[in-house]
Amino acid sequence: MITMYGIPNCDTVKKARAALDAAGVPHRFHDYRKAGIDAARLRGWVDVLGWEAVLNRAGTTFRKLDAAAREGLDADRAVALMLAQPSMIKRPIVEAGGRLILGYRPGVYEGLA
Repeated sequence: MITMYGIPNCDTVKKARAALDAAGVPHRFHDYRKAGIDAARLRGWVDVLGWEAVLNRAGTTFRKLDAAAREGLDADRAVALMLAQPSMIKRPIVEAGGRLILGYRPGVYEGLA
């Protein structure tokens, strides 16, 4: 089963969900703001994609952090920040048959069904 992780009111997530629906791709949605995210799963994403890719530094939640919290980041500190505030995770992240797809671009989900 394909699982999309994100926040339902995010415009990019809305586009991504609509693309999966339009392609007829069955999937489930995991709202990590409400349901949280498992530390092992997040660590796995970071191991595969890199913490720099998974951490959403452009988002409001990250920008509101004080300078000390934003400086000197490494994988462990980034994971701790994302676990504490899942809205700092880039979105969406799609798990599909052993693949991880970060973000949304038109056509990225073709062939997933």
